[in-house]
Amino acid sequence: MAAYTDALAWYLTGDSRYAQKAIQIMDAWSATITSHTGSNGPLQTGWAASTWPRAAEIIKYTYGSWPNANRFATMLRNVYLPVVRNGSNSNGNWELTMMEAAVGIAVFLEDRTAYDAAVTRFLNRTRAFIYLPSDGALPYTVPGSGLDTSSEIIGYWQGQSTFVAGLAQETCRDFVHTGYGISAISHVAETSRIQGRDLYPQVGERLRQALGLHSRYQLGEAAPSWLCGGTLTRGLGPVTEVGFNALSNRLGTVMTNTQTLTLQQRPAGTNNLFVAWETLTHASNPN
Repeated sequence: MAAYTDALAWYLTGDSRYAQKAIQIMDAWSATITSHTGSNGPLQTGWAASTWPRAAEIIKYTYGSWPNANRFATMLRNVYLPVVRNGSNSNGNWELTMMEAAVGIAVFLEDRTAYDAAVTRFLNRTRAFIYLPSDGALPYTVPGSGLDTSSEIIGYWQGQSTFVAGLAQETCRDFVHTGYGISAISHVAETSRIQGRDLYPQVGERLRQALGLHSRYQLGEAAPSWLCGGTLTRGLGPVTEVGFNALSNRLGTVMTNTQTLTLQQRPAGTNNLFVAWETLTHASNPN
C-alpha cells in the first residue's frame, strides 16, 4: 500500500522522491520475500498481489528508471502467482481477491495465458458470490465445490434462505468481508476494460445490485426479519467508488443508494489491505 501510495504521489506531483521511495519499497520486498505464511497466507498473498501491480505499472510506464524491475517481475511470477492463480475453496471474498491479484500480475507480466485463466475463474466466482433471480431458486455454486443440496448451499450462504437480487454469499457474515468481494469484482472489471476486454455485460448487473442492496442497509435502513435474521453487521468500507463511477458516471445507470453512500463517504480512504484512495483515482473519471 505504501508503494502504491508513493507511486500515485509521484504521478500526481511529479516529485521524483516519491517514485524513488516506491521503487525502494518494491526492491526491498523483491529481494526478500519467499512466501506469506499462516492460515491466512493465501488471502494475504492475494491482498498484497492486488496492490503490487498498481504501484509497479505506474512506475514502469511513467518513471522509467527502475534497474531491479525484472527482479520484481520474478517475485510476482514465482512468489505470488502460483498461490493465487488457482483460487481457493474458501469464502467468496478470498477467491475474488486472488483473481484480482492474478489479473493484475498477468497484466504486468504481459502473460495472456495467466490473464485468460484468471478472468474465467473470476467470472465463475462472481456468479457464485452475488445472487440474481435469473440464477434460479437457489444461488449458483461453483462446479466441484461440493455444495449440492439446498441445506449445503444455505449453510454456505451463512444460513440465509431467502434470496434477492444483490445478496452476497457473505452478506449475513458481515458487510466488511462482503465489501472485499464487491471491491475485487469492480477492480477486475476496470482492469480488464482498460486491457480491452469489457466484462461489464457479464458482471455489471450483479455489481450494480450488490452495491445498491448493501449501500441501502449501510445507510442505516433496518434489516427485515428475513434478511440475516434481522441483524446485520455493517461496515462496508470505502469500496463503492470504482463500481459507482463505472456503472453510473460512465454507463449512465441510476444508482440512488450507492450514490448517496459514495458521496457521504468521500474522500474514500483505505482499508489498509487492498483498497486505497479511490475517490482520487475514480470519482467522475471518464477514463
